[in-house]
Amino acid sequence: MRIIVVRTLVLIALLAGIREAAAESYAWRPGLSAKADRLEGRFAPPDGFVRFSAPGGSFAAWLRGLPLKPEAASVLLHSGAPKWRQDVHAAVVDIDTGARDLQQCADAVMRLRAEWQFARGEVRLIAFNDTGGGKPMSFSRWAAGERPRAEGRSLVWAKRANADASYASFRRYMDTVFSWAGTHSLERELVPVRDGRVEIGDVIIKGGFPGHAVLVADVAEHPATGERRFLLIQSFMPAQDMHVLKGRDTPDGSPWYRLESDQPFVTPEWIFPPGSLRRWATGTGQG
Repeated sequence: MRIIVVRTLVLIALLAGIREAAAESYAWRPGLSAKADRLEGRFAPPDGFVRFSAPGGSFAAWLRGLPLKPEAASVLLHSGAPKWRQDVHAAVVDIDTGARDLQQCADAVMRLRAEWQFARGEVRLIAFNDTGGGKPMSFSRWAAGERPRAEGRSLVWAKRANADASYASFRRYMDTVFSWAGTHSLERELVPVRDGRVEIGDVIIKGGFPGHAVLVADVAEHPATGERRFLLIQSFMPAQDMHVLKGRDTPDGSPWYRLESDQPFVTPEWIFPPGSLRRWATGTGQG
């Protein structure tokens, strides 16, 4: 009975802690104006292509609404210094990077997914596997005051802090996830997309040490041919501003990519092998 009561109190604390953030779609930017420059408004689909509808509240709609920094913005490293390459981005996402070298490529993917879940109040779904043991690191446990500690190759969780389900606590949780997860673990969490049909929220990933991952942030389709084009967001090493990628092999650097499932997929800073498209096991970007 006591365990049930404790868990009930923790759940009440979680719901109370996220109530304010859930009303704001982008919790790191409270009070964001409806007139803010957003991804969907900055990038029109290629000629002949149209965006398909995305249900309100879906990951797809949320990604399309990501706020962007002004058009002339540079990509900055976690230290505040400019990235040495300023020729690979078409836009910079208006989201914090953090002061430490943590939020790199797979970390940016996990951050955006978790931010959307946090905004929806789906705190029980926020979890990512650790690299060593492949076990979930859940925000629910973190919010209840549990903290992980390495023992051998595994993480052991124990009560070490007060319960805290606030956004600030969530942000500290994400930094911990960045420390213990990466492309190696994330690739194994995601489901291969065999037909190569890209959806918003999908991930193109190569697990490794190092590996790389980019997130599909928007998709447009040609009504006659069914061909799909998509926008990509990445962070990189060292930790840096998330940014929308320019195309590597298009004459005008168009950010609208296309995928041929039997060919390597080429971005300005990485080449992914065929078959690198993955999807979240809990559903597509429409979910």
